[in-house]
Amino acid sequence: MDVVIVGAGVIGLAVAEAMTGRGAEVTVLEAADRIGTGVSSRNSEVVHAGLYYPTGSLKATLCVEGRERLAAFCEQHGVDHRWTGKVLVATAADEVPALERIGAQAEANGARPLVSMSRHDLLQRCPTVRAVAALWSTGTGIVDSHGLMTRLRLLTERRGGVVLCRHGLVGATLRTNGWRLEIRQPDGSLAALDADIVVNAAGLQADEVARLVCQDADLPRHIAVKGSYFDVVGPPPADTLVYPVPSPTLTGLGTHLTIDLAGRARLGPDVQMGRASDDFAVDGSRAALFHQAASRFLPELRLDQLQPAYAGIRPKLATDRVADFYVRHEVDRGLPGWVNLLGIESPGLTASLALAQRVATLAGG
Repeated sequence: MDVVIVGAGVIGLAVAEAMTGRGAEVTVLEAADRIGTGVSSRNSEVVHAGLYYPTGSLKATLCVEGRERLAAFCEQHGVDHRWTGKVLVATAADEVPALERIGAQAEANGARPLVSMSRHDLLQRCPTVRAVAALWSTGTGIVDSHGLMTRLRLLTERRGGVVLCRHGLVGATLRTNGWRLEIRQPDGSLAALDADIVVNAAGLQADEVARLVCQDADLPRHIAVKGSYFDVVGPPPADTLVYPVPSPTLTGLGTHLTIDLAGRARLGPDVQMGRASDDFAVDGSRAALFHQAASRFLPELRLDQLQPAYAGIRPKLATDRVADFYVRHEVDRGLPGWVNLLGIESPGLTASLALAQRVATLAGG
């Protein structure tokens, strides 16, 4: 089976590794100069436990399964990661019921346990964090996403797969014996490539790639949601992740504290609607908004500790916080052999290995 995967982010590379593991001949096309320069390079690198998503949704199922697959993969292949845990905090009494609902949702999803923390427990674990109630997530961590992608690429290539950077898909035609793809090569010339299966894992551009072959009005479109991050200068306020109870009106999970594998702390992401998909500039004036949000659970944080870091764009399918992934073999649209992956935002990194196995099964691998 000849498989072409469009996009060499963490999802595309995970699919390539899964498909070559099942004996497929795989070519990965990446329009950029390097792998993993899109959505996969502009996130907090958090390994999520699967706490928030509706039970039975793809996000819930693939996040919980993906977390376990990712943990085993990192151990086996030496990918740098750390199980930091995560503190979920209610900063006011009226947020406690929402915190309890998160605990119930996590249990329904089969996530690793959440542990109630008393104020004394919280003070001992995170002296600078203030809350009226808290839960400790035992299943949350951080991972070197670029190390993960490099390892997925290496495994793919060792099995005979090919990853072609600076090769963009510009056209596709369904034929009686599969797909004929038109590829833009690094020198600008066009080439043809045949495939039995095409997996559209093009990240932010996946909805546009889908429309190369499908113009159905009901095919989802991405909503580009920008999220900026600010570094916290100086010693990190905590050595774990700290997430407030998300407001039901928020598109995201609210401004939260994360740390990276080097021990640096940052806040984010926020939510900015209606932005261009290549708008990665961080507006330094938004530091005041970050400080205001974080001060609810980090009262000692100073505004002058915040410095612009980076921004990312989430390819959402709806402004609803829990809008699900779109993962479909488009046979019903008359497109056998074409698999669309749309709306792959958080927890896409965590879910990547489980999602790849699902795609391989969908594609008949």
